[in-house]
Amino acid sequence: MYADQRDRLLDEIVRAIRATARDTGRDKLSEPVLRAMRTVPRHRFVPPELARDAYRDQPLPIGRGQTISQPTIVALMTDLLEPGFDVRVLEIGTGSGYQAAVLAECVARVYTIEIIAPLGERAREVLEALGYKNVDVRIGDGYKGWPEAAPFDAIIVTAAPDHIPQPLIDQLAPGGRMVIPVGSPYGIQNLLVITKDANGLAVTKRTIEVRFVPLTREK
Repeated sequence: MYADQRDRLLDEIVRAIRATARDTGRDKLSEPVLRAMRTVPRHRFVPPELARDAYRDQPLPIGRGQTISQPTIVALMTDLLEPGFDVRVLEIGTGSGYQAAVLAECVARVYTIEIIAPLGERAREVLEALGYKNVDVRIGDGYKGWPEAAPFDAIIVTAAPDHIPQPLIDQLAPGGRMVIPVGSPYGIQNLLVITKDANGLAVTKRTIEVRFVPLTREK
């Protein structure tokens, strides 16, 4: 039912990635990311009444003031992580679970944290129903990361803090990569790619401007 819509969406994503290549350094997506975007059923991660819009290249509301990200941004952020089948990823901001599912198609294991319990629980249910056995979902404050599972080969943050959380830098393995939007709440943020060298030095590269919901902290 959704196959044609998914194929049209993928064509849009490919064109959009090419258009931002000057800023991102990516003029095309890797085969694993393309396959994941073609495979993951986005309509399962949105409210039923929005399923008809699931394969439009736009964010959609998922309740509790949160959104499922635009597919092009999901694809770009995944590709910027340079995923591999031996990679362990930490995701901050599970939301609908869609980004976690895309990652799960490309990496060994995904650890994902959601601070809004009903969203995290719903995402866990959907991911389990779809058979993703390599995703662990935790309800909690993502700013603190997941220290007992660290270090991570890659970290992806799907909500915007106003600065880079130090715990996440600490939990990134040498040679690892972090993709994170940073900037003012409800404004324009910069999508950053942070790499950590063998000596533990973090190097930051700015790519494109994005707009994400703010990273929520525990009170």
